[in-house]
Amino acid sequence: MIKVDISNVWGQLSLPDLLATEKEVAAAHAALTDHTGAGSDFHGWLDLPTTQETPEMHRIQEAADRIRANSDVFIVIGIGGSYLGPRAAIELLQGCNHNLGKGKGNPQVFFAGNGLSTRYWNELCRLLEGKDFSIAIISKSGTTTEPAIATRALRWMLERKYGTDGAKKRIYAITDPCKGALRQMAEEEGWETFVIPPDVGGRFSVLSPVGLLPMAVAGIDIRQVMAGAAEAKETYNLRSFENPVWLYAATRNLLYRNGKVMEIFESYEPSFKMFGGWWQQLFGESEGKDGKGIFPVSAEFTADLHSLGQMIQQGERNMFETMVRFAPPEHRYTIGGDYKNLDGLNYLEGKTLDFVDEQAFRGTVAAHVDGGVPVMVMDCGELNDAKVGEMFYFLELCCGVSAYMLGVNPFNQPGVEFYKRNMFHLLGKPGYEN
Repeated sequence: MIKVDISNVWGQLSLPDLLATEKEVAAAHAALTDHTGAGSDFHGWLDLPTTQETPEMHRIQEAADRIRANSDVFIVIGIGGSYLGPRAAIELLQGCNHNLGKGKGNPQVFFAGNGLSTRYWNELCRLLEGKDFSIAIISKSGTTTEPAIATRALRWMLERKYGTDGAKKRIYAITDPCKGALRQMAEEEGWETFVIPPDVGGRFSVLSPVGLLPMAVAGIDIRQVMAGAAEAKETYNLRSFENPVWLYAATRNLLYRNGKVMEIFESYEPSFKMFGGWWQQLFGESEGKDGKGIFPVSAEFTADLHSLGQMIQQGERNMFETMVRFAPPEHRYTIGGDYKNLDGLNYLEGKTLDFVDEQAFRGTVAAHVDGGVPVMVMDCGELNDAKVGEMFYFLELCCGVSAYMLGVNPFNQPGVEFYKRNMFHLLGKPGYEN
């Protein structure tokens, strides 16, 4: 079980404050699991975890095995939840530099369609020179601008390289089961398809084919991922403050009510960066509406202590932190000695790097709490495939409960359309002239 330590928030909150929210948290949890809360037609993610290999999972693994066998590179086309979840899982488990040294049999995994940068596109084209590659297009509609542009370009590259029939075998569509431009395109062209359940929104879709196919291509055991999520579904159904979901959701809402309008979600692992991005979208898009919401920020420590540390320590007291911790890896590094000791590090000789990391973590918590910043600690234990599945489900559940406590619908995002309308008008898209 993931442990949430709130002992470093008591300077800002009290135990009676927390206990007074019990009925409120229970009602929010029930609104989610009983499907009575706002947006209940998008609660399908609650039932995605399973301990049994479904026919869909088997087909995903078969497709992944084909891609691994015939491709040097696999490109995932998507934006928002369509790419943040799988990228978060791959980088957290395999590291930021996971693509180095990979090729056919264990392909590199890159992401496209999540921006409009020409420089990034040129870089991707250079990376594909002389490489066999396949693509997965992830979109419910198939008309979202960024992934649609990438799809058109990469499809053309595949057809030029392999011919129309050859390209068809290297294109996979993950989309709505019945409708949308991508569904129509896939059926007309004969691409293999996987389904995004209609009752699962993008930012809650990582445990569907959206996340599972890219993970499987990267060599992650998706059965273990789903088993970890399935265990989380049972474990975190507890209806009391012994449930860390309740502790996290209630504490962050209480801090928000006390003027803490920003949450910094941080880890001491560089490979956690994209997971922080996934969390940032999950909570930001779910809670930021109706003039409400905690502003989510992700950070990497200790690196960002040398950039954000001053602001956290002595800036405006409108923030709190959630520090995510993992057990040390099995292989550890021991710091050596130097007879000249010009760097002054001999006092660390014989100590392991994870020991130094632990002291940096403890020192940071103490300093920030003394500086007036409440800190929650989320101890996730051993990092492995099953743990990643557990973390995804745990945080999705936390998000749903927290948003219902906030009084908003966690499953819509009306505000994201406003910039698109302006962009379409400026681009001259038909129907957006005014």
